[in-house]
Amino acid sequence: RSVFFFQAEDGIRDPLWSRGLGDVYKRQVSTQSTWDFNCMGISRDSRHKRRATGGRMPIHKKKRKYEMARQPSMTKMGSKMIKLVRGRGGNLKYRALRIDFGNYCWGSEKIARKAKILDVVYNASNNELVRTKTIVKNCIVQIDATPFRAWYTKQYNKKLGKAVKEEPKTEAGKVEAPKKQSRHVVKKIAARDFFIDPNLEEQFNTGRLLACVSSRPGQVGRADGYILEGKELEFYMKKMEKKKKIQNTALISLLTYCNV
Repeated sequence: RSVFFFQAEDGIRDPLWSRGLGDVYKRQVSTQSTWDFNCMGISRDSRHKRRATGGRMPIHKKKRKYEMARQPSMTKMGSKMIKLVRGRGGNLKYRALRIDFGNYCWGSEKIARKAKILDVVYNASNNELVRTKTIVKNCIVQIDATPFRAWYTKQYNKKLGKAVKEEPKTEAGKVEAPKKQSRHVVKKIAARDFFIDPNLEEQFNTGRLLACVSSRPGQVGRADGYILEGKELEFYMKKMEKKKKIQNTALISLLTYCNV
């Protein structure tokens, strides 16, 4: 509650609001920020919920400050925009409103690279979050495969994805000569065992990899995760294929109905 004084223009004595200051000053109370303290609309308590049997719980106390919840961040794809939120005990939360990069781990190769988020393709909890491109924990996104392809080429001396037709050129326009390697380095690279999931190798052709977000963008301000591989990748590919069939069927039904 902010209080300020101003000189009365009419000069009429106001004993209630002036508090003995006479006709010179009147006290005005600003109600601009009072609702911030009195309003606790979103709560994380369970007193308002019913029992498993359907019975109502007796409400024996009012809402508490430590049960307060906040509006969801609904993090979107876009240039990085993070808002600081003060929490209990003076701790800070980093609320990501927009984010487009994250650190993603390639588990089988034990590396992590910073990659750009290109699209949100699946969310087990709500299809609306896919339509609005909202990034939340455990959503499936498509990330840029370039940093992982570059690492794989350097590590195993083998290119992933479609073969590049044009030779790399320098600034002068001349064809860049292949990098020379000693016999020791060539032998060392050849001795490395490499195996890549066939489904993952197909994704390198498109330049987009399916990944799962494992951090909480609305709490830590980051959208980090891991690349999908093996059984988990097969599971989500089947889910997305099934979803696509349902959408196509619904679209055909709608077009048929409109034509009739």
